[in-house]
Amino acid sequence: MSKHQEAVDEHRDTEALLAVLDAADRMPSATRLRDRSYELLSLVPDSTVVDVGCGAGRAVAELAERGVHAVGVDPDPRMLAAARQRWPEAGFREAGAEDLPFADGSVRGYRADKVFHVLQEPGRAVAEARRVLCPGGRIVLVGQDWDAIMIDSADAALTRTIVHARADLLGTPRAGRQYRGLLLDGGFDHVTVEVHTSVFTDPAMLSLLTRLAEPACAGGAITRDQADEWLAEQRRRAETGRLLIAIPFFVASASA
Repeated sequence: MSKHQEAVDEHRDTEALLAVLDAADRMPSATRLRDRSYELLSLVPDSTVVDVGCGAGRAVAELAERGVHAVGVDPDPRMLAAARQRWPEAGFREAGAEDLPFADGSVRGYRADKVFHVLQEPGRAVAEARRVLCPGGRIVLVGQDWDAIMIDSADAALTRTIVHARADLLGTPRAGRQYRGLLLDGGFDHVTVEVHTSVFTDPAMLSLLTRLAEPACAGGAITRDQADEWLAEQRRRAETGRLLIAIPFFVASASA
């Protein structure tokens, strides 16, 4: 494959991922969840708040609208390019959660949404958050537990296999249920945890199901025929208004 073709494929993959994220972000439940995360940050006007794993930057723009100096951080240059195009007035920096480009105690708020499940060592990210936060600063972690995704299907056993097989390919798929322990181990105070379940019935979420089934198939957990049959059933459900995906999102907050 030529470098040009590789670049084209990467662009298509990024656009497909952005489409999934945009569809999810536009749903009322997602808007409410973001608003709740901002509330838990206890925002102080003109203070610095970092959104780690900012993706295409929606939360950075929304935080800036609330009167803080918001900075988005992400290790993916393609996501940052999309973020800068969408929100040219906002600030973005390329970095990972384990090595943030901020001085000790220089940040008042830290937010990470759907980030910790891809990390191999989430404890390192918590320690880095503790380093950059000032005394009394707030941390908010938001994310799903990948073992707990619920999908209506005629074949419950196959669905469980797909969900768990996809989860096992992630760095820390059960990070959501571990937030409280991670924050306590990291020396944070006043740790609280909430669970908000989002229900998705929009056909646009079929792409999420494809992103579950295809890796499960590629990894050998299910056969090609099983993946095709399962996805075909989900498409039929979408066509008849029967699609249903429920995802519990953990929201943990604490003070430095």
